[in-house]
Parts: sequence; C-alpha cells; structure tokens
Amino acid sequence: MRHPRFIGRTVLVKDGKVEQAFRILNKIIGSEGLFDIYRRNLYYEKPFNTRRRVNFEKCKAVYDEDMNRKIQFIMRKNRVDPWPGR
Repeated sequence: MRHPRFIGRTVLVKDGKVEQAFRILNKIIGSEGLFDIYRRNLYYEKPFNTRRRVNFEKCKAVYDEDMNRKIQFIMRKNRVDPWPGR
C-alpha cells in the first residue's frame, strides 16, 4: 500500500496580502510537481500509458542531464584555446 505524500506547506501572509501568499504557495507546489501528480491521478491511467510516460520521463532526464553537462563544459572559464594564434 502506498502512503500519501506529506503535503504540509506554510506560507506567511504579510499585511493581509492573501493573493500574493497564494501565488507563492502555487509556485512552491508547482515546482515540486504535486500538481502534475494530482492531475495524473484524477483519471485511471492504463498500464500501457504509464509505461510510455515513465520511459519518456527517464529518457528526458538522461537527455537533460547530458545537455546540462555539455553546456557547463562549454561555459567553463579556464579552457584551452582550440585555435591558438588566430
């Protein structure tokens, strides 16, 4: 049996600005992916679609990690000039 995730979050309301606090809370929940999980669990997902989604997420994670590594390699400061004297 899967246990429910702990969803307790606290956002302070300053000067009665509830809408601003609500926006901050939505940003926090959205960045953690809880909205996606909620929307996914609204309806039954066939096992075929679950496998497809999970495989896509794995491939996307590998691709993103590789691209971030390449970008960090290109952006580093102290690299050797590939064409010295030009």
